[in-house]
Amino acid sequence: MGLYELSRQLEKLEGLDKIGDPLAEFVPKLFPPGPVKDLLSGTWLGHSLHPLLTDVPIGTWLSATMLDLVGGEESRDASEKLIAIGLLASLPTAAAGLSDWSDTMGGERRMGVMHAASNTASLLLFGASLAARRRGRHGLGVALSLVATGTNSLGAYLGGHLSLVQGVGVDQTAFEEDPEEWTAVLPEAKMPEGEAVKVDVGGTGILLFRSGDRIHALANRCNHLSGPLDEGEIDGLTVTCPWHASCFRLEDGSVVRGPARSPQPAYATRIREGQIEVGARTN
Repeated sequence: MGLYELSRQLEKLEGLDKIGDPLAEFVPKLFPPGPVKDLLSGTWLGHSLHPLLTDVPIGTWLSATMLDLVGGEESRDASEKLIAIGLLASLPTAAAGLSDWSDTMGGERRMGVMHAASNTASLLLFGASLAARRRGRHGLGVALSLVATGTNSLGAYLGGHLSLVQGVGVDQTAFEEDPEEWTAVLPEAKMPEGEAVKVDVGGTGILLFRSGDRIHALANRCNHLSGPLDEGEIDGLTVTCPWHASCFRLEDGSVVRGPARSPQPAYATRIREGQIEVGARTN
């Protein structure tokens, strides 16, 4: 069985829910919606922060292992420093990953548990390696680092599966089709003031909201994890996703509060011959 097939089997291990579900309920108490959650999610960055942070521990630990193999005795001090830097960098990396993971469900949550378990094993092994080296047991330290490199590589693979196969952290609106031309979606007379209405344009759900003489239009599927915005709360000219509390401005789709990282697609609207029409994206 290859790694891909194994990963698919891990998604189905319901026994992992006994670990994942209670932890996922606890994490929002640590990182509730607000500035810290936005920081860890990468709302300020425009995409997920966690993958960016992983480069530091992976890079430093792999560099330390390479020095162990080819650097000779004079590189031992550099290897220790690289391992220590990786250990420190793993803390914010884990916090960002934990924050992202807490929003998942089902197979994605189970895969995240295994990803975290593998990375935790790497952290402990590299920590033990550093301790052994500083006690003068260099050979044991190198052996522990080699094992840790293996678990870290497995963790990286599972993280890639989460992102590239299961789509965690991917903009959920990326492949929705824009209207190629102005498309009538609703008679103006049926568009109430101050209420959200969902319409369909070529298979893409679009949220309409009327405020005075202007009709706003956003993609209805939240770009974070596909929550239905038409079921969310509208306060003034913002809409909040009912699933994970991402908040967007209705005028232009810009993010008011994460965990969403990128603006929600906004569409042009006009009224013509008594019909509300939707056009191409404006952002």
